[in-house]
Amino acid sequence: MIRRRALLAAPALTLPVAAARAQAWPSRPVRVVLAYPPGGSTDVLARTLAAALQDAIPGSTFVVDNRPGGAAVVGTQAVAQAAADGYTLSLGNNQTHAANAAMLSSLPYDPVADFAPIARLAAVHHALVVPANGPRTLAELAAKGKNGGRVTYASSGVGSASHVIAETFVRRERMDATHVPYRGGAQATTDTVAGTVDFFVSTWPQVVALVREGRLRALGIGAPARLPETPDVPTFAELNAQDLAVDAWFGLWAPARTPAEIVARLSDALQRILAQPEMQQRLTGQGFVAAPLPAEPFAAFQREEVARWRRLVELTGIRLEG
Repeated sequence: MIRRRALLAAPALTLPVAAARAQAWPSRPVRVVLAYPPGGSTDVLARTLAAALQDAIPGSTFVVDNRPGGAAVVGTQAVAQAAADGYTLSLGNNQTHAANAAMLSSLPYDPVADFAPIARLAAVHHALVVPANGPRTLAELAAKGKNGGRVTYASSGVGSASHVIAETFVRRERMDATHVPYRGGAQATTDTVAGTVDFFVSTWPQVVALVREGRLRALGIGAPARLPETPDVPTFAELNAQDLAVDAWFGLWAPARTPAEIVARLSDALQRILAQPEMQQRLTGQGFVAAPLPAEPFAAFQREEVARWRRLVELTGIRLEG
């Protein structure tokens, strides 16, 4: 009888370790690693959602761990190499999990194979802006850079989405243009207002107030429809410039082979959080658009974005050292 009871109990004793850990998760703080410094818009998003997850998952603690450096490689690589136990996550974006794979010749992680997608979180549109007294349309701006003319354009850094989108426009229109890279969008915006450069492709939150004040003119935006706060700004789609509609997007990943139960629990919690009107309004106030996708659709979206960025890099020739 004792032997029979032992045999009946044996399956319970051989449960996979990963499943047992998943059932107990979370029993200690979860680190949300961010490959960017504190204080920026991505850091604000990370802290907003970490706090929301802490409220949504009983007994949990989520801590944002800023690990900037190396074109956002340092922090992202740290998650790729972390234990797949649900206690180390990556809040990244189109740079960390798509563009870097195309721009860097030796990326020390695979943005697809080394991660388990949890959820897409939010997006930010880009807009092409010129000084207040600059060209009034994309066509006028393109003409300025042709037939012996020359234009300068700012970006928030070499290899940034700002740089890639602007260079896509320059090459499509066969303009004679000089790239002026900055370390971030703040000074690039200032110099565009001053007329030091001819145009700048910026994230919309960076410039919307200046556009409304008339200190900058937006010639197009990558939104799917005109925005209520600036109804006179056309979308790139309206201007037959859909190739310029490249959003910055943000997502959450775990290391590959993280138990599916943990991934599903996090994904489900984030879908509920991002469906809340108050959270959507809060993100809008921070300059984001809530853009939730659960794990499987997000994985497909990411693969499409990796392919898209490879095409963009091939078109523009923009690469980073490394």
